[in-house]
Amino acid sequence: MATNEQIGRKRLVVGAHYGSFDFLVQRMTAVILAVYSVLFLVCALFTSINYESWKGFFTFTFFGLPMGQISATLAFFSLAWHAWIGVRDIWMDYVKPAGLRVALHVLTVLWLIGSVLFFANIVWSL
Repeated sequence: MATNEQIGRKRLVVGAHYGSFDFLVQRMTAVILAVYSVLFLVCALFTSINYESWKGFFTFTFFGLPMGQISATLAFFSLAWHAWIGVRDIWMDYVKPAGLRVALHVLTVLWLIGSVLFFANIVWSL
């Protein structure tokens, strides 16, 4: 039974409080991925599919900035962050042993960091 100290403004609140922030981040990263996907699809439909056209897409500059590389990197970081939030929530909801859950978190983070570094190496070496 709850005591008066646990009800209302004086209740004991515990937990990581990920909810609202992560909800907004997942929606923002989804919008970034959707915009990039449409941009990428439009470019793919109206250009020939060969190495030079793909390289041109990724090395497109605007005011001296490599917009193709920047937009691809932003989309990939969004994908990694979006994936982290989703997979972390799966591990927290369904993996009960704390040691196994932490190990899965660490492996997921290492995999995502490795993927981002591999991606950056490819896109920024063009």
